[in-house]
Amino acid sequence: MMSQAKKLSIAFYWHMHQPVYQLTSGGDYLMPWVRLHAVKDYLDMAMWTKKFDKLKLNFNIVPILVDSIIDYAEKGAHDIHSRMTITPENELKQEDKIFILNNFFDANYQTMILTNPEYHRLYQIVQTEGTNDTSIFTNQEYADLMALFNLAWIDPSYKTSIPELKKLIKKGKNYTLEDRINIIEIQRDIIRKIIPSTKKLVEKNKIEITTSPYYHPILPILLDYKNIKKNQIPDDDISNLKTELDAKVQTEMALDRIEEVFGKRPRGIWPSEHCVNGKTLELLSSLGVEWSISDEGILANSINFEFEHDFKGYLKEPYHLLKTYRYKTKNTDLKMIFRDSAIPNLISFEYQNHNPIATANDLYDRIKVLQSKILSSPDREHLLTIALDGENCWENYLEDGASFLKTLYTLITEDETLETVLISDYLDNTKEDKPLNKIAAGSWMNRNFKLWIDEPVKDIAWTYLKRVRQDFSNFVKREPLNPNIELARRELFICEGSDWFWWYGEPNDSGRDNIFDFLFRTHLKNIYRYLDLDTPKYLDDPISNISTTKPSKYPKSLISPEINGKFVTTEEDIWNNAGFIEIPDGPVLRESKLFDKIRFGNDENYFYLKFNLNKYLRENSDLSRRTYQMYIYLRKASNRQVLAPVRLINKTQNISPVSMEKFHNEIQIAIRNDKLQLLRIIKAIPGDMWVLEQAKTIETAYDEVLDVKIPFELLDIKNGETLEFLFVNANYGIKDFYIPNEMVLSVTRPSLVLQK
Repeated sequence: MMSQAKKLSIAFYWHMHQPVYQLTSGGDYLMPWVRLHAVKDYLDMAMWTKKFDKLKLNFNIVPILVDSIIDYAEKGAHDIHSRMTITPENELKQEDKIFILNNFFDANYQTMILTNPEYHRLYQIVQTEGTNDTSIFTNQEYADLMALFNLAWIDPSYKTSIPELKKLIKKGKNYTLEDRINIIEIQRDIIRKIIPSTKKLVEKNKIEITTSPYYHPILPILLDYKNIKKNQIPDDDISNLKTELDAKVQTEMALDRIEEVFGKRPRGIWPSEHCVNGKTLELLSSLGVEWSISDEGILANSINFEFEHDFKGYLKEPYHLLKTYRYKTKNTDLKMIFRDSAIPNLISFEYQNHNPIATANDLYDRIKVLQSKILSSPDREHLLTIALDGENCWENYLEDGASFLKTLYTLITEDETLETVLISDYLDNTKEDKPLNKIAAGSWMNRNFKLWIDEPVKDIAWTYLKRVRQDFSNFVKREPLNPNIELARRELFICEGSDWFWWYGEPNDSGRDNIFDFLFRTHLKNIYRYLDLDTPKYLDDPISNISTTKPSKYPKSLISPEINGKFVTTEEDIWNNAGFIEIPDGPVLRESKLFDKIRFGNDENYFYLKFNLNKYLRENSDLSRRTYQMYIYLRKASNRQVLAPVRLINKTQNISPVSMEKFHNEIQIAIRNDKLQLLRIIKAIPGDMWVLEQAKTIETAYDEVLDVKIPFELLDIKNGETLEFLFVNANYGIKDFYIPNEMVLSVTRPSLVLQK
């Protein structure tokens, strides 16, 4: 059977990117993620090619990440975490200790904290005592916590190959200042090897490096915001951003920088977030770029062929996705490849929860199934592109993904019917490109740009950027020879990066949104500082506080609806007077969220909820396979109740501020096999504990939708008092996301009115 298999080429394409974490060039980094991923991922991911003769890998490296790596390797850069790590423990101030308690457990619990007895002991103390009382740790324990945090982030391969590091890990506790300085220096030594080692692998043709526009902007938005806006969002005062030239300069700068550092000009460009449109491909072609990449969904819209996946993610007809394409531009043909969309989600979000050997075999089996489906193909050449983030998932795997990658690469390189390729080499040799007559505009996320625009807070950030850019342009016209113009332009380019708009507003939550907001506004202010202009007052106010996560509509009036489990179908339906909040969509949320939309309202005696079930789940018959759960947390606005904390498990170290709030009641909802399996209410009791309550007075109806009617008396809400509440999508007690993200909703029970 195997001898009959057609050869399948595989392009592993790992994307490496971190945004700008400095307030000013040369200043400390506000977040440690460049340094921590540098000692865990950047070198390690490329070095796999030295362990397998037949393995070839592709990497996309964003230039600002290269600059940051050089800062740490050659210029002695620090972030807040590393500078605090080398501070004598007896010199730590109160605010330093609070920072350490809140930030030095930013590591995966299962793979990085639980595996270290002392780190886990300190973690348990903080979980029990909280982070307000700094006396819970001795100075030595603060020293140990800082050491253990930094050690936890170093890739396991270095922990066995670097003798000095091995000794430090074995020590386990009682770390000295000298030890901590040594840990940071060992990290720097690892970081110093990243660029020269990568460069050697490029020279040996073991890896190919491409890049993205310098500060990771969304090219279609910079090039064609007006038309994107016209098609997707209502008119506002942003209008034309006038950033077309910025898009070109950022892309050209990126090509130049990567060539300067690695000695070879990139032939391909990874458009930030796989965002493309016709103007983007024209720009790339005009700059001499030979090829680019986007997502399966963009190909589907471009060739009017919808790729169907079964419940397990297998493609029914993969042929079109396994081909390369030629897109005709004004200059020349630009080659295009498109990635499979199911495999990245498996690697990034699903496989980490299972045995790494088993999941590597599962992915290999999926590749073989794809291969079996090209037996009837009229072509000889087929390319499977596996392209995804190459750094942010591995800390969730055992051994930082080593067992998974070793098994996967072994299976593939030992299979004579499979080969891994460098993308440019494959495109040079293939004779079976297909013409691509049009390119659909969109991104990897829902085939549109709504993760970066079309949301109130995101659009406020774009408005600020446009205003500042206009001030910059006016200054350049007045003083074209000012020596600080290029410094100010760099700040402008930084503010065009995608990350700010990704984290602003809904639905994403970094756990540090306030820091991203501060960074964004500071870089806008830097433009005025460099040009010696007065800074606009509006840049002092946090954008993230402006109309952040309010529901789409508040209740218009009191309602007393019938509890019947039916859709709202007419304008006369009383539920139209309720408030509602719509739950964001996305490739991850789509398969995990229980509901699409929640309506809420009340009358004098009852609190009403109507939940619209996620259409995706019903259409894919998924409800019969899993139990889907939602939690509702409720309390009196005055807080004159016994309260207890949210008792859900976080998937990552990113902690939403609202998760630290306490509540009086918890309501659990579970649906399985398209039936309401469970609805129960739990009440807070002293000591941060919860106790089961009788839910007999709660009325429910589940048919087309789920209706819930809850007596205010059951929630201890008296007349004239306000009920605060929020929803949490949390299957099996593991939090997916809060609804809303950073606030609570509210309704007020009317005061009693004496009748005449």
